[in-house]
Amino acid sequence: MKKITLYTTALLATMIATGVATTVSADEVASYGAYGSIKYTPSASVTDPIDPLNPTQPVIPENPDPTIPVVPGTPGPLSIDFASSFDFGTQEITSVDKVYNAAAQKYKDAAGNAKTGPNYVQVTDNRGSLAGWGLTVKVSDFASTDAATAGKAGEILEGAKVYLTNASIVSASKTPADKVKAITTLDPNVQSDVVMGATDGNGAGTSLVDFGSDTTKDSSVKLEVPGASTKLASDYKATMTWSLSDTPAN
Repeated sequence: MKKITLYTTALLATMIATGVATTVSADEVASYGAYGSIKYTPSASVTDPIDPLNPTQPVIPENPDPTIPVVPGTPGPLSIDFASSFDFGTQEITSVDKVYNAAAQKYKDAAGNAKTGPNYVQVTDNRGSLAGWGLTVKVSDFASTDAATAGKAGEILEGAKVYLTNASIVSASKTPADKVKAITTLDPNVQSDVVMGATDGNGAGTSLVDFGSDTTKDSSVKLEVPGASTKLASDYKATMTWSLSDTPAN
């Protein structure tokens, strides 16, 4: 752009100085074919997390416990870049069936402003093959973190289930993931069906599966705990293991 501007200015100055307007008629005497080329290769770079509500903007996500650093994304051309951890809060012990909502995902934008959005998982496919892929998840038992509870009734929240609801795909790609399961029920230690995936010919670039929207961001990931399950006065934690396969979704 700068070169074009300078060239135009110089030409105008010359015409004003000479005061001569010249008309040139050029006949083509030869032509020559040249070309431009570029080659792409699969990317092994780690892709940074982006905004689940605005997938063109980078963000810095936070864990529910800000003292625990966010795990970096996986390397390679087909990668899991980020997955939210779920915080179901502090609750009173009860013998009534309960469903608890996970808090919204906290993050900071490029300017350092604190924001919240839906919990989400981000996948990037930079293989350049449009070969498709599938994302699944498995949750462990919710187990007490207190070593003194080992072997006791209530060490594990029996019958607890996680529900991923209001799932939708968000992407700035022209060929994003094209398969999503609106509601996924997670029983402990059972691999889920494909939560988000791409059929053959789709899934290039970065795709996010958002659980909820700006208005349902704090009510779309749920933990159901039966009233009959024994509960101890303790912290309980489960591990969410997300798995990415290069098998196309269907």
